[in-house]
Amino acid sequence: MTDADHIDEPDADESLADRVRSHVRGNRTGMIQDLAFAVAWVTLASLLYDFAFAGAPQWVLYMFMLAGIPAYFGFFISLEIAKEQR
Repeated sequence: MTDADHIDEPDADESLADRVRSHVRGNRTGMIQDLAFAVAWVTLASLLYDFAFAGAPQWVLYMFMLAGIPAYFGFFISLEIAKEQR
């Protein structure tokens, strides 16, 4: 869902650490957004399961976690649409 500035083809003499560093440099903002969304979603799902649905079976927690996948794409697609409309 994030835009990379450019996609590098790995060089034969480039180490794994150099490739990782280059990838992180090109996708830094997107990686931070993804991490923030994941932490917020897992926290919300865990709190809902622990307090609002305390007597629910374990599979309810797994369904909350699984619902994070469409929530992630829905959130970032709507964010892109909102940015385009500005």
